[in-house]
Amino acid sequence: MKKKMKQVTAVQPGGPEVLRIVEDDIPVPGPREILVKVAGAGINRPDVMQRMGGYPPPPGATDVLGLEISGKVIQAGNEVSRYTAGDAVMALVASGGYAEYAVVDERNALPVPSTMSLAQAAAVPETFFTVWTNVFQRGGLKEGETFLVHGGTSGIGTTAIQLAKAFGATVIATAGSEEKCQQCLALGASHAINYKTQDYVEEVKKITNDRGVDLIIDMVGGDYLNRNMEAAAEHGRIVQIAVMKGPEASINAWLLLAKKLWLTGSTLRARSIEEKQKIAEELESHVMPLWNEGHCLPVIDSTFAFGDVGEAHRRMDADHIGKILLTFE
Repeated sequence: MKKKMKQVTAVQPGGPEVLRIVEDDIPVPGPREILVKVAGAGINRPDVMQRMGGYPPPPGATDVLGLEISGKVIQAGNEVSRYTAGDAVMALVASGGYAEYAVVDERNALPVPSTMSLAQAAAVPETFFTVWTNVFQRGGLKEGETFLVHGGTSGIGTTAIQLAKAFGATVIATAGSEEKCQQCLALGASHAINYKTQDYVEEVKKITNDRGVDLIIDMVGGDYLNRNMEAAAEHGRIVQIAVMKGPEASINAWLLLAKKLWLTGSTLRARSIEEKQKIAEELESHVMPLWNEGHCLPVIDSTFAFGDVGEAHRRMDADHIGKILLTFE
């Protein structure tokens, strides 16, 4: 096997033009790690934030971009018990996904279902881990509840709609165009709200007969925080997973008190291997059967060759639906 590989770093904070393909040594797997020849890597909003200088990798992690990969195992560490050379896996990484080879702790990898192509599987880890932990573990979504997801055609949104619908929730999604609203409905949302032409709070009240929704997943932040509290039902839960409108907002604490709301948030990248392992185990138990039947598959907007990584990042800033992938084969 060759000893050098190509990988992507940002030479300085900035736009897609700061991304560079450079050479480095192929990493050596640790005792519980597998070395994966990467077939696909997902492009995610945190990658864009890292490129712009706003989301550094955790201590000890490489500055190579990329949080999720798929590919085939090339080598396994001496304490690896599950995977051997040749196995097809999809995996969550703290960084290092935009590379020809990546090392992954075996506990944060899952086998690729036969219903997905190897490259397509790269669209799974970041979004499905994020949705599972925030919608089901933290948010506690239950069958029969009403669920509001903002950004319904994003990678997170398309995943959240499908999983919430599969587990028996009524889904309301927001999106920025009629085309995107139709896509949300096609994925399983019962209602789709065009936030550019409609007030989503008022629409939620109409849809729920003024009751509000049980759970809200929000990646917008800013003034959405108070509006979400208005849209929530009594005892409703709001989970913040990003702050695209900014991290600061004034809270109407009276709404929080009067409705007895539960407001929380989380990030995924800096969590421990053990925490991510717990998410992986639950995905395998509860979601893998759906994947094996061809349900809840990731929605792919577009794919780009490794050498076109700058164009892939430009696509992130454009009007896209679903996941954007880099392919290496």
